[in-house]
Amino acid sequence: MSSKPTWEMIQNMLRLSNIHTYYGNIHALKGIDIQVEQGEVISLIGANGAGKSTTLLTTSGIVPAKKGVVELEGEDITHLPPDEIVKKGICHVPEGRRIFPYLTVAENLDMGAFLRNDKEGIKEDIHYVYSLFPILADRRNQAGGTLSGGEQQMLAISRALMSRPRILLLDEPSLGLAPIIVKQIFDIINKINQDNKTTIFIVEQNANLALKAAHRGYVMENGAVTMSDTGENLLANEDVKKAYLGM
Repeated sequence: MSSKPTWEMIQNMLRLSNIHTYYGNIHALKGIDIQVEQGEVISLIGANGAGKSTTLLTTSGIVPAKKGVVELEGEDITHLPPDEIVKKGICHVPEGRRIFPYLTVAENLDMGAFLRNDKEGIKEDIHYVYSLFPILADRRNQAGGTLSGGEQQMLAISRALMSRPRILLLDEPSLGLAPIIVKQIFDIINKINQDNKTTIFIVEQNANLALKAAHRGYVMENGAVTMSDTGENLLANEDVKKAYLGM
């Protein structure tokens, strides 16, 4: 687990208050409250269909909340379009990676920086993501769609980092990957948090890995948050063990 943020770093960055989100008549999120502090890694766990991905989609403005407020450092961003939310520093890596399959690795990274015009900073960040994932440097001229699943996940995270996010939203980063690649991805997630103090909000089916990586975690059931605590305490919680850790 990465080190706990210092008090100097702590600041209320993201707050979801009484969020209700619908898909047509389906009530997906039922008044959830989630707070993410600056510099934290937060994990949201729960069964399939619990509303985890919808939480991130609502945060990034892709599926707007019908009721409630999403705040970024006290600013109401609930009804901003997704591109404006990206400009404010929230970047979403969706489930399924969704890289540009016909663009090269390098071109995908360029797309991640499309809102920026600081050429030297972009060069620095390309060097940084290649240092995180050396395989991407080796494949920089290869089409994204020809990469393995693990390499595509690396590219999706790297593309998001090219926007220099203040908050990184990761939806199921381990989905469909071999265990050795999953460990590598989570090691890099913690490194990103430690290197840049990037705040990270993870939705993850692998509750054990997610909670080990997290400073704090939330448990979601049927569109509602039912429990929150430190990652360490949730790992030790008997109900969480039985429901999500296979114990």
